[in-house]
Amino acid sequence: MEDPDKKTEVVLLACGSFNPITNMHLRLFELAKDYFHETGKYKVIKGIISPVGDAYKKKGLISANHRVTMAKLATKNSDWVEVDDWESSQSEWLETLKVLRYHHEKLLCPDPTNSLQNAIPLTKPGRKRKQEPNRHDPVKKKNQNPDIKSVPQVKLLCGSDMLESFGIPNLWKLEDITEIVENHGLVCISRAGNSVQKFIYESDILWRHKNNIHLVEEWITNDISSTKIRRALRRGQSIRYLVPDVVQAYIEKNNLYSPESEDRNAGVVLAPLQKHASDSKN
Repeated sequence: MEDPDKKTEVVLLACGSFNPITNMHLRLFELAKDYFHETGKYKVIKGIISPVGDAYKKKGLISANHRVTMAKLATKNSDWVEVDDWESSQSEWLETLKVLRYHHEKLLCPDPTNSLQNAIPLTKPGRKRKQEPNRHDPVKKKNQNPDIKSVPQVKLLCGSDMLESFGIPNLWKLEDITEIVENHGLVCISRAGNSVQKFIYESDILWRHKNNIHLVEEWITNDISSTKIRRALRRGQSIRYLVPDVVQAYIEKNNLYSPESEDRNAGVVLAPLQKHASDSKN
């Protein structure tokens, strides 16, 4: 018999460019943690920042090595948020779902040698039921296997812009969106009065799994973005108090952002748009 007082453990995973990481990125974790703990049903045990790899080909994306280093500097004093460079170290761009699967698999089989080879079999046709313990609904898992219930849930932490990007043609595969919201769950930080709820209502997939989408209202608004940070840097303006001091020092020391760096990947089609558009033709 399950302990009614036992809280579900949660790992928060944030994927993105982090170009550069800002104080707002760090605030997302704190807001989500407060939300879960206030429900009395969950216990957040870890936060993971997973910077995207260079193969993502986003305009102005500087090298993953710099972005990972800045994220590690920003979280150095955190006792629960850490940086994982597995995604950024891959030679090819990886769908967010594969990153979620990888971290879920790591929790099932905590092995320091866990690598892409351990995650790839999850996507092989015909073997999903056997290889993917996270294919089933999290609620069902507790009833089916008493050992699985102790495995923390990996939930995708994002802002409202990422959630609404689900509606951009060819940016996400519908089956990926379905698996993310059905088997993992979303934690979306949005501002009061934002249209996120309307977006969920207008999406059949999101509406079907709305109970696994946690909307966290950000009452103390913060409009910091990496795009605005880079713009300020190009114009020689101060970014102090917008990013951690150690990140600002690293940017200045390495002269990271300039008009030239912002032109990187200019004219190149974003990796997911290339891949999914190609897949749809086949």
